[in-house]
Amino acid sequence: MNCASVEKEEHIATVTLNNPPANVLSAACIAELRSIFQELGRDEGTRAIILTGKGRFFAAGADIKEFVPKLGEREQGLSLAEGGQKLCDEIESMKKPVIAAINGPALGGGLELALGCHFRMIAEEAAVGLPELKLGLIPAFGGTQRLSRLTDTATALDLILTGRTVSAHEAVKLGIAQCAVKEEDLLETAAGVAQSFVEGKSMTSVMRAVECIIEGGKESLEQGLERERQRFAELFLTADAKEGIQAFIEKRKPNFIHS
Repeated sequence: MNCASVEKEEHIATVTLNNPPANVLSAACIAELRSIFQELGRDEGTRAIILTGKGRFFAAGADIKEFVPKLGEREQGLSLAEGGQKLCDEIESMKKPVIAAINGPALGGGLELALGCHFRMIAEEAAVGLPELKLGLIPAFGGTQRLSRLTDTATALDLILTGRTVSAHEAVKLGIAQCAVKEEDLLETAAGVAQSFVEGKSMTSVMRAVECIIEGGKESLEQGLERERQRFAELFLTADAKEGIQAFIEKRKPNFIHS
C-alpha cells in the first residue's frame, strides 16, 4: 500500500502523506518516504519539495500499534528510533529546499518529520505537539534535539515534559513554524515560497547554500566558514557563475544551465 503520493509542477514536487485516517508513520510508510526523498534528491528536474498531508491530519505520529509486539526488546526500540531518525536526517540533509505545509495536527513523529524540513508553514486551524511522555516514551525521531535547536532549551523542556498541544500562532511565535496561513491558502502559499527559493537562481548555488546553512549549523563557526569558503570557490568554476555575473553587468536576466 502506498502511504504517499508525488506530484510535480514547474520543478516543484509535492509529497502528500496519505495513510488514512491520521497519516500515521508506520515502518512501511517511513521506508516509502525515505525512498521518495532519495529519488527526488537525484531528480534533476526537481528543485524544491513540499511535504503535506491529505485529510484532516498532517501526521499523527508513529504507528503505536506496531510498538506492542516489540516492547521489552531493546534492539526493537533502537530499530524504531533509527528508522524515524534516518528519514528526518535525510530530509534535513537534502540540498534542495524542503517545505513542510502542515495542514492539520502534527503530533509526535509527525511534528518531528516537519522539524526535519528546512521551512515550515502551518494552517491556522492546525496544532502541533510532542505527547510521547504520556506513553512512557520520549520523542525519538530527533524531536529532543531539533526542537531545542529551533527554539531554546526551556521551550523544548516545556513542550516535551508537558506534552501540551500548541496552536498554529503559538508555533510561529515560538519559532517552530515560520508562518501561519488559512488552510485553503496553505498549498498555494507553500508553492509560492518554494518558487521564490529557486526561481531565477542557479541550482548549483541553491544547493550549496542549503548545504552551508544546514550542515554548517552542525559545525563550529570555524568549520562552517571553511565550508562556505570552499563552496564559494567551487562556484567560481561554474558556467552559471560566469553567466550570472555577466547578466548582472549587462542588466538582463541570466540564462542558467544549472551547472
